[in-house]
Amino acid sequence: MELLQYTFFQNALLGSLLASIACGIMGTYIVTRRLVFISGGITHASLGGVGIGLLTGISPLLTTLLFSLASALGIQWLSERNDMREDSAIAVFWTFGMALGILCAFLAPGFSPDLSTYLFGNILTIVHEDLALLAGLTIALVAFFVFYYEVILSIAFDAEFARSQGLPVRLFEYLLMAFIALTIVATLRLVGIVLAISMLTLPQMTALLFTSNFRHTIFLSIAIGALGCFGGLIASFYLNVPSGATIIFFSIIIYAVCKVLQNFTLTK
Repeated sequence: MELLQYTFFQNALLGSLLASIACGIMGTYIVTRRLVFISGGITHASLGGVGIGLLTGISPLLTTLLFSLASALGIQWLSERNDMREDSAIAVFWTFGMALGILCAFLAPGFSPDLSTYLFGNILTIVHEDLALLAGLTIALVAFFVFYYEVILSIAFDAEFARSQGLPVRLFEYLLMAFIALTIVATLRLVGIVLAISMLTLPQMTALLFTSNFRHTIFLSIAIGALGCFGGLIASFYLNVPSGATIIFFSIIIYAVCKVLQNFTLTK
């Protein structure tokens, strides 16, 4: 309990909770719609935004946000074209973003300690700017999913059927891709570019062991994500190891334990 006396640990706990809510909501859509590879492309493409920020002296958070949004919308636009496959569109932005980020970081004057933070994450270093972004994103996501839950549900499970019913599928696909990009950027300071995609998939994989209901998966993913964040955060503090990797490792342990328990229950 004495850890709660430290402001940086209070910020880390609040950031973990907000990130769990945002990733629980958005990750459920990603896993249900089978957009994990697309999300991975956006995650790695965001390195280009980090590099631009380091090179120009502009806030890397802002440049990463804009670059990730452009990449997400670009992938969606290219994947809709008949002359390009979806995986090819993802590869274009994935490789371009990483190459641009590495070049810009190399050309940036002086040493860039922020690059390591964005690559591997450090939840103990998040500041009020990061919390404000997470809070705003979480509120927007909750409101968006509450008001348009039925439309999102239809698109997540069968976009073609939703389109045949006259639903604005194309508009919602672009909006949801933008939300995916925002969620990824908001979690970069927590777990980094290398591991961000895990926050959007591991809690959902664990939740799907117990339920196939979309709404229940969201709530269970939030709870599992928060447990993984809190457990990994505390472990990283006492073991003095990187927090991002520890959070993901803790989440994998949770999944493995739940999988074993499920198999034991089925065979009993």
